[in-house]
Amino acid sequence: MNGDLRSHRFRAEREADWRALERLLAKAERGAVSKLTPDELMRIPLLYRSVISSLSVARATSLDAGLVAYLEALAARAYFFVYGARTSLGARLVSFFRHDWPAAVRSLWRETLVAVAILALGTAAGFALVWTNPDWYSAILPDALSQGRDPTATTAFLRETLYKDPKGQPLSFFATMLFTHNSGVSILCFALGFAFCLPTALLVAQNGLTLGALMALFASRGLLPSLGGWLSIHGTTELFAVTIAAAAGFRIGWAVLFPGRLTRLEAARRAGRTAGAAMAGVVVMLVCAGILEGVGRQTIRLDWARYAVGGGMLTLWLAYFYLPRRGEDPK
Repeated sequence: MNGDLRSHRFRAEREADWRALERLLAKAERGAVSKLTPDELMRIPLLYRSVISSLSVARATSLDAGLVAYLEALAARAYFFVYGARTSLGARLVSFFRHDWPAAVRSLWRETLVAVAILALGTAAGFALVWTNPDWYSAILPDALSQGRDPTATTAFLRETLYKDPKGQPLSFFATMLFTHNSGVSILCFALGFAFCLPTALLVAQNGLTLGALMALFASRGLLPSLGGWLSIHGTTELFAVTIAAAAGFRIGWAVLFPGRLTRLEAARRAGRTAGAAMAGVVVMLVCAGILEGVGRQTIRLDWARYAVGGGMLTLWLAYFYLPRRGEDPK
């Protein structure tokens, strides 16, 4: 009986604040946040703290369970209003593409340069190996990937693959294989970065070897400029995506390898915020590359036009990621 009386008095003294908070939250949750007056907006945090205080007292004095559950639910609703994000999905997407993604990529510039260097070294190595000994080609590019584009192919056949699909398909199967291969490499570069960066570095180097071997084959037939146009129309976007994915993997791997004063798990978690934002954007880049590959390369047959599209896309990506934005820290 004494407990019920104590609960009744407690509720009578403070219930007005609880009901006031309920009314304001209900008004906001109906989508009328803009209709709340400045005084009402200022009052919600004060009422929230009052509810938290009441909840603390109710728990400490073992008041009835129904009252405690009511205060817990009300406190949770108020918490998400006071501290939670209240932006729409559209606003979040705009913020991601306008600020979050480019900022994440920009912060990975050191790791991106490392990935570019590894890719370049792998490409040079693949080119040198096949140029000096064509037998290396089959070791670097398996038959499933080369689809007949190997040292035994005639020059006419290789030239035809750059301008006309020999199977009459609107989308080159070989191009699709390359796209699928690079997409898989991008995902693995990010996913395996936690293993102290080594698997990521090996994957980037292997991708460079593949590119270098292909370049050496076509160069041996005087078709390197044509191959460059064929690849660049989507390759500048696709390879850029690979290097960003690798950079994201390097960021996580480096944090695990050298966590500083943090635990390895906490260091990886913090690095994962930036790396995850960058990797989410990589998916968008791969979609763009797929569109360029499936449409642009099949409809654009002039080498200079292919180079123009590829160079233009690279310029757009570089400007999007690295040009300073108004109101942002230029570091």
